[in-house]
Parts: sequence; C-alpha cells; structure tokens
Amino acid sequence: MKTIAVIDIGKTNAKVALVDLDRFEEIAVRKTANGVTVGGLYPHFDVERLWRFIVESLAALNAERPIDAISVTTHGATAVLLDRSGDLALPLLDYEFTGPDALAADYDKVRPSFVETGAARLPMGLNIGAQIYWQEQTFPELFANVATILTYAQYWSYRLSGVASTELTSLGCHTDLWNPYAGDFSTMVDARGWRPLFAPVRRASDLLGGLTAHAAKESGLPAGLPVFCGIHDSNASLLPHVLTRPAPFAVVSTGTWVVIMAMGADKVVLDEARDTLINVNALGDPVPSARFMGGRAFATLIPDAAITVSEDVEAAMAARQCMLLPSVPEGSGPFPRTKARWTCKENALTGAERFVVVSFYLAMMSATCLDLIGARGEVVVEGPFAANPTYLRMLSAATGRPVLIGSQSATGTSLGAACLADGSRARVHTAEFGGNVPETYRAYAEKWRADCGRSETA
Repeated sequence: MKTIAVIDIGKTNAKVALVDLDRFEEIAVRKTANGVTVGGLYPHFDVERLWRFIVESLAALNAERPIDAISVTTHGATAVLLDRSGDLALPLLDYEFTGPDALAADYDKVRPSFVETGAARLPMGLNIGAQIYWQEQTFPELFANVATILTYAQYWSYRLSGVASTELTSLGCHTDLWNPYAGDFSTMVDARGWRPLFAPVRRASDLLGGLTAHAAKESGLPAGLPVFCGIHDSNASLLPHVLTRPAPFAVVSTGTWVVIMAMGADKVVLDEARDTLINVNALGDPVPSARFMGGRAFATLIPDAAITVSEDVEAAMAARQCMLLPSVPEGSGPFPRTKARWTCKENALTGAERFVVVSFYLAMMSATCLDLIGARGEVVVEGPFAANPTYLRMLSAATGRPVLIGSQSATGTSLGAACLADGSRARVHTAEFGGNVPETYRAYAEKWRADCGRSETA
C-alpha cells in the first residue's frame, strides 16, 4: 500500500486527505465545515451530509491518484447508538449541548472515580458516559432500540466496511467508560448493563475488512479496498512519535482542542479539576494528558487569521507585558473557574498586537498543561499552531526546553492516521524552533504565571 485516504472528522472541519506512505507526506486534501444541526430531539451532527462529503471526496481524490486503503480519525466525546438494522437509534449528540447537565447530580452517583478511569468529570456531553446516561434516562423508549454502541471513528469505518467495532484510543478519551490500567470497561459499564451493547474492542491499526459493495458504489472505489479501524484525532498526532521517538517527550496536538500528551513523564498526581486526564495511546498504554480549547479561543479572538506579525511587534508586547489571562472559553482547561481578563486596554490594540497577546496566551496555557502532567524532554507541536512562530517563541521561553515544529498541514492528524496502514513506514518530520529567546519573554512568562496564581486564589 502506498496511498492512504484519511477521513478526518474534527469538531470544526471535516477533511479527506491523501497520504503518500513512501514519502510520508500529505499530498491532497478536501475540506468542509462541520456544523451542528439544531432541531429534532437535541443538537446533533448531520451524519448523512458528512457521508455525502466523504464519498464525493473519495471519488474525486481517487481520480487524481488511486487509493490503496482507507483510515479514519475523528474528535472524541461522541458515541453512536445503532438499532438492530444498523441505523441510528438516536441522533449523534453534540458534546457541547448542555442537556446532560440536567442529570448531572444523578450521573455523579453512578460514574466511576477518577482514580479508576483517569477521566475527569466534565460539563455538557464531554464525558461519553454522561451522554449515554442522559439519552437512556431522557428517551427510554428510543434507547430500548439500541443494539450496538460504536465510538465515533469506528462509526465511519463501519459505514465503509460493514464491521462494527469500538477502539482503545476513543474509549480511553475522558469517557468514564474505560479503565486504562486494567485495559477493560469501567465498573459503571457493567453496573448499567451496557457492556453487551458495545461493539468488540479493536486496536486502531486493525484491518476491519474491505469496502462494502454499497460504499464502493457510492464512492466509486473498488469493493474490498482495505479499511482500517481508526483512531482518536489527538492520538493520531501522537502515534508517529510513539513509533519513532524515544521517551521522554511531549506532543502538543493543536486544533479546536489543544491536547498535550506526555510520554515518559514524571509521576505526578493529576488534578481532575484542571482538565488533566489519562488518554490511551494506539498501543494501549496510558498517557498522562491535559487539554484546553485553544483553537476555539484563537478563532473567537482572532477573526482574521491572515495577520502577519513582525518580531519587533512581538518583542514590544513582551516588554510591555500586555496579557490575556485565562480562560477563553470558560469552564474547561487548566483554569476552569477563572474569568478571562486583559491586563491592558484590549480595544487599543492593533490587529498585530492582539495576535501577539493571544498567541502568548495560548503558549502559556500550553506550558501550564505541560507542567501539570509532569512532561519532560522535547516538546513537539503538531497542527495549526506549529505554523505560528509567536506561539512557538513564547512556548520555548515558558518551558525552557527544546520546541520542535511538527506537521503544519491542513489535517495535522492525517499522517498519524495513515500510520495505521503501515506503522513501519512512519517518519517524523520535525525541525527545532531555533533562535535566542530574549529575557523579556521569560519575564513575561513568569509574570503571567504569577498573575494566574493570584486569579486562582482570588
């Protein structure tokens, strides 16, 4: 196999990319916005619109270059409930819908502990267990029709191959459903009687089967084309490094969520109140992690992403110590209880100055997450933030460790997902972010941390 089509469903965008395994590079991509449908039982993802995008993209990309296999990666915090016919028993709930919060007190009585699962209690539907519990209690008649529960990436591999599965990285992603230390479902899954509903657990790299005749007809690809199980998107960013880089190191996977994962970390006590957690990597190993909505914050605060910034503007803002303090958005990340504030006049900033302050904020949030999980060694930045030198410079100042630039592609997770087809061909394209970091940047980082400490105790 040489050319892998990667279906990459993020919270903000959906993509289909071609990856050349010989060159280990992304060579083509198609993208569409991934919105939430409001209406019906609750806000949900429009899977049929996404399916049309997927099959049309596969057909177009295959016309450019024949596809040898298909892999899948998606965001987490989404479960798919199927009836006995293989259709949706309930819509795919948007994890930012607040409906599950109405039963939060009841759910807290049945969910397993952080010590068991490494999954912190999160708001809305960010714990899949909370989603399923809310759906079971709110729509009992519809839930009675549920015959199979899939994790999200595996829903798409099921649509392509006809083989139902769940998968380790998706089950181990703050779901409340998985015990990463025992490598089995959590006690809650058995207590609720849900275990028989979950499709068989597979590894991300398992070959599920071939493209079904129906999917082949829809996409124009040959029936029987290999379809791999699929992987949670943050773990897709981590995988090439796990396969090729000795520990210790940390990967900062950037997108709507910035997810920081540390291999070979110091043993520290994770703080579940600060959005730290245990993820499970593609090999099945527990990985201390932390996260915040960095991509969402950037999109909210910087409407014009095409702004260019000179190092002179950067240095001036560092010297002025103009800061954005956490947290944007509120309610998650390492400072979930603090309200965002600017230490300078926000409205007086130019576009370039605002870009610098927001980039510094994102770097400091990333550095905080690295500290919380005991990360050691090199820091590899993957995804869109890898193309932001302002972010990288402040991250280098704040951590005092080598910062490496990883993939800056439109689909930062596509290379990792392509590794599922042949991990032996994984290569890591990184370059150290070089150059001297002025002392003013380190002073900025120290003051940001001090001001955040005061905000936390206020």
